[in-house]
This record gives sequence, C-alpha cells and structure tokens, in this order.
Amino acid sequence: MADRVKKDTRDPRVIIATRAAQELVDGDVVNLGIGLPVIVANCLPKGVEIVLQSENGMMGMGPAPEKGREDVDITNAGGGFVSMEPYAMCFDSAMSFGLIRGGHVDATILGALEVDAHGNIANWIVPGKSVPGMGGAMDLVVGAKKVIVSMLHTQVVKDKATGEVKRIDKKILKECRLPLTAVGVVDLIITEMGVIEVRPEGLVLTEIHPDYTVQEVQNATEATLILPSNLKEMPIASR
Repeated sequence: MADRVKKDTRDPRVIIATRAAQELVDGDVVNLGIGLPVIVANCLPKGVEIVLQSENGMMGMGPAPEKGREDVDITNAGGGFVSMEPYAMCFDSAMSFGLIRGGHVDATILGALEVDAHGNIANWIVPGKSVPGMGGAMDLVVGAKKVIVSMLHTQVVKDKATGEVKRIDKKILKECRLPLTAVGVVDLIITEMGVIEVRPEGLVLTEIHPDYTVQEVQNATEATLILPSNLKEMPIASR
C-alpha cells in the first residue's frame, strides 16, 4: 500500500514549537531549553508577549542576533548567542536559581531523551558521551509551575560510517531507562505526532496530528496511550 501523502510540510521541530507556544499565556515568565524549545520564541500567537528567563543569569532574553552582530558576553545557558530586550536585566546564579527554585517561572519548555508513563524525565545523560552534569534542568523541572516536554516522538539512530538508519528508538516509555532528572514532574508532552497529558491514570493522548493515525502514534510509543472520548485534531496551520 502506498504511503499516505503528508499534509503538513513544515519541519517537525516547527510543528512542535508552534503547538508548544500555544500553551503560553501573555505575561508568562518562561524558560526555554536549548535546541528545539528555543524555536518557541518565534512561534508565539499574535498578542502574546512572554518574558524569557535564562538560568545563566538573565531576565528578558531576546532572539538570536543577526549574523555578525553577536556579542560574546550575551549568551543563553547553552552558550548560544542571544539578544536582550530593552527591559532586560542580568544577575548572578544565586538570583537566577532563587527565581527558579522560588516558583517564579510559570513554565519551562525543554527537550528529553526519555519520558515515561509516570511523568518521570531523563534528559541529561547521552549514552556514550561525556557530559558535565544535568545543569539547570533539575531545578527547572521541580521549580517551574508547568513542565512541557517538546521533542521528536522517536530517536533515529544512524550508522556513523554509512549514514544508514540502524534503528528507531522510542522515547515515551513505560519506565525511563536512563538516569532520571526528576520524578513525576512532567505535565505535558508535545511531539510532531500529537499532544499527551500526564495524568494520575497514565498518558492521555488529547490531540493527534492529522498526518498520523492513532495506531501509528501508539506504535511509536512504548507506554500505553489512553484515548479520551473527545480526542482533538492537532492544528497544522502555521502562525
């Protein structure tokens, strides 16, 4: 049987970031993780203004500057070049993590290597690679009022020599296998396939992208997904 024609031609990361941006409310203080979550700042609905906090010591972080206008002293926590909004302020790590641990961050949007049916998250150990530690993720996922995991639904592992696909790893599991960043903290999981809420009874698929069937989403997920009676269609129209 021929493959179905996909209706949504956007980069999957943009699909995810656009949907994640819809979870934010005007005036929210938000921390965006490195990588895919950074795109969220460019996908906000009209009229929504958020204040970006960076755990390396900035409130009012702006978008990436134009090429050639980077300032080596203005970076995000991942070392990427950013700008500063007119109202921005910088401070030391004690103040930054005081804000995070004090519950003053409304939402954190971050990636993950694994999430499980209990809302546990593992996002700091990359198998086979040396890492310095979990950074600010440990504090953010327990200090922010809402934790949104935004990630590709599966991980494609390729052969380094040939570039051929060796396997496709599932990232939404029954139980995390990697060392945990935190236990039971995830509120929402957003992927290119749909939106999944973490509830006491398990993982509830509340929205599905129209390019996929429920069976395809379940096949890409190790954990059993709960289907509500009012399963919605994930919007595909760009902002």
